[in-house]
Amino acid sequence: MVPPSSATMAVARRDATPALLAWGANSYGQLGLGHKNDVHLPVKSFLFNQSCIKNITGGGGHSAVVTETGEIFFCGQNKDGQLGLGHTEDVTNFTLCSSLCGCPVIQVACGWDFTVILAGNGQIFSCGSNSFGQLGILDISGRCTIPAMIKSLQDKVINIAAGLRHAVAVTENGSVFQWGIGMASQAKRMCQEKNIPSFLRAKEPCKVPGLENVKVRSVASGSHHVVSLTDNGDLYVWGNNKHKQLLSKDSVVLEPQKIEAHYFEGEKIRRIWSGWTHLVVQSETEKVFTWGRGDYGQLGRSEMPCEGQNQERKGSTEHHLKQPSYAPATVSRLSGASEVSENYIACGSEHNLAIVGNQCFSWGWNEHGMCGNETEENVCFPQPVEPLSSSELLLIGCGAGHSLAFCFLPSLDITL
Repeated sequence: MVPPSSATMAVARRDATPALLAWGANSYGQLGLGHKNDVHLPVKSFLFNQSCIKNITGGGGHSAVVTETGEIFFCGQNKDGQLGLGHTEDVTNFTLCSSLCGCPVIQVACGWDFTVILAGNGQIFSCGSNSFGQLGILDISGRCTIPAMIKSLQDKVINIAAGLRHAVAVTENGSVFQWGIGMASQAKRMCQEKNIPSFLRAKEPCKVPGLENVKVRSVASGSHHVVSLTDNGDLYVWGNNKHKQLLSKDSVVLEPQKIEAHYFEGEKIRRIWSGWTHLVVQSETEKVFTWGRGDYGQLGRSEMPCEGQNQERKGSTEHHLKQPSYAPATVSRLSGASEVSENYIACGSEHNLAIVGNQCFSWGWNEHGMCGNETEENVCFPQPVEPLSSSELLLIGCGAGHSLAFCFLPSLDITL
């Protein structure tokens, strides 16, 4: 059965109020609350009375929302023009990007200090810092404050992702293009004797080699790595492997490398997500696997101690430190993650959100309260975000250190 779209659900829930909730780090106003103070519990950020949201995400210090009608709203850090609003002042309330009106947007990806935007016609735009070539436009130096089209990539694009200072795009024919030299800078430091491939050094879209015999349908990016998912349910990865998130013996993987299915109990993969240094995937039978860096609890494995937890629990799990966190393992609490939308799991830099049974779960790094449990203690396994328990969840999204959720609030909860 095809799940209903958020627009359909909006019509069906006239007794509730659609709202965007936000919590976590807010130093630049990225929560859209009109101020710059961190928030440890979900707070109503914006009401959408006319159109519903189809994509929400965040970057280093900014947030982006795409509506069903193709409008895009931004807030947060803007020193490099990453909000695409024509200026470089921080914005503390979600603001419409008027320069893209008339060009319906279907997806947005936020890097550390830049933004990549996918339009419905398959064209891509970018704005923000171009100090590492992350905008993919050679004739822009410094920064760009209004979204500019990346004209050098003429193939129709269907999916995009952004790392710290690089971006990737999947075309309709299943090819992958990459630009921005952030990954190359890391690679040079870690493998000085090896030649860095041209696609890692490109400042405009460059086709990623080694994927000619497969058709990629989606990509996700960490701070300095990329994971791609083919139409056959296989994973190909490349980039920095410091935390063994690429399941390779090499410290840097310089070309796409397949991750064998035995890591996932022989199952094919259907969805992929990535934090800065950890990976999350869902298999064909809805099992959720995590691996990579785990010292903040971002892998969601209750048996693994994480930094910042209480000493009693840390001592009781000391013997598990010898277990390799880079080996993919299932997170049982996340089995059957909802398919109300494609965004039923979201990764920040080192924290995560998931929708399971219409309940929002959070886990991982919690220094700024982005796990929504009113504390700043790291969360080592998925726990419910209790303030959202009475809401009907539709979408979730994360920035580096903040969280976002789009839901229907019961009439009694509209002052949340």
